Amino acid sequence: MRRLIGLALFASMIACGFAARAAEEGEFDPAKVSESLKAIFQFGSADTKKALNSNTVTLISGTIGGTYVQFGADLASVLDDGNKLRVLPIVGRGSVQSVADILFLQGVDLGIVRSDTLDYLEKKGFAKDIKKQFTYVTKLYNEELHVIASKSIRNLKELDGKTVSVDLPNGGTFVTSLTVFERLGIRPNVVYIEQRIALEKMRAGQLDAVIVCGGKPYKSVSSFKDDRFHLVTVDYDKPLQNDYLPATLSSKDYPNLIAEGEKVDTIAVPAVLAAYNWAPNTERYRKLANFVDAFFTKFPTFQHPPFHPKWKEVSLSAPLAGWSRLPAAQQWLDKNNLQPMAARDRFDSFLQQNPAAAARVQSDTDKEVLFKQFQAWEAERNVRAQAAQAAQQPHPERQ
Repeated sequence: MRRLIGLALFASMIACGFAARAAEEGEFDPAKVSESLKAIFQFGSADTKKALNSNTVTLISGTIGGTYVQFGADLASVLDDGNKLRVLPIVGRGSVQSVADILFLQGVDLGIVRSDTLDYLEKKGFAKDIKKQFTYVTKLYNEELHVIASKSIRNLKELDGKTVSVDLPNGGTFVTSLTVFERLGIRPNVVYIEQRIALEKMRAGQLDAVIVCGGKPYKSVSSFKDDRFHLVTVDYDKPLQNDYLPATLSSKDYPNLIAEGEKVDTIAVPAVLAAYNWAPNTERYRKLANFVDAFFTKFPTFQHPPFHPKWKEVSLSAPLAGWSRLPAAQQWLDKNNLQPMAARDRFDSFLQQNPAAAARVQSDTDKEVLFKQFQAWEAERNVRAQAAQAAQQPHPERQ
């Protein structure tokens, strides 16, 4: 018994010694620097529960390997600020499911959706006046249509009658693919398989093509390597010109699928950071306003590595036809004198200074097509300019 008491005293002395040494060396109680540990230690406190929930904003992103997931992770990385704001990104099931989640899933505040999804739902009779139930924080970036197929297939129209995967029927790729097929009169044998699985099935000869719509470089596409396959051309045909933009994919984007120095024409559709149209006097609206202030204020941070390169395409003030902007977002833009760029004015000036381009405009339709090509060219130019500027400036962490 005396021996046990002696060992206990000895252990106590050692513990006290370590504690004293830790204090001398400047170590801190983890609970003093970790809000999570504080919450655990105070478990059961009504005040703690209220603080954790009052400023947490939940964001539905997208499927694993997609650009939406990376954007959600980037937002959480930059904007999380203790109990002042926490962004909680959730892996989603694609654009269609995200629309449903924003409308009906309890606790979801924001989601990344594709601009053509709401139009598709209305045109197919699944919803009526659905855009009135949504607001947008900002237009994000353009998502390119990737068509991966055997090198024997050179153009999208050659998929007629072929077996083609368009991802799961909850996603935006599904919507965009079916819309494009319908407008161009292409009738493939459509199957609905998750993209990573579909690529392996195509490799095994069970599919003729896989379609992925997402911001380049799209992870599951860039990591796919098989010399038998390539990215297929999608022409900017007239039936697509009202809702889509011309775009290109290059060997720099996908060295495994495009020969060095070459480019592949395709189309693109905007991604949107959307929210439910909450009334301004509600708690849910207050949380969105809190998010907007942090996001817009810290936006320049996203323009630098290690964040996704598609952030360089985002213009906070860019308008989105047919959508209403979240009032808190518009108020922030007005307060900081960030107005939408007058792209039409620049385009008209461009035509005046380039008679050869103006000669191509024979009708209002021709002018609209040329305007969208001008927008795509400007976007590419801005990305290059921002990348060059970022390369010349020291990274914030190095200052």
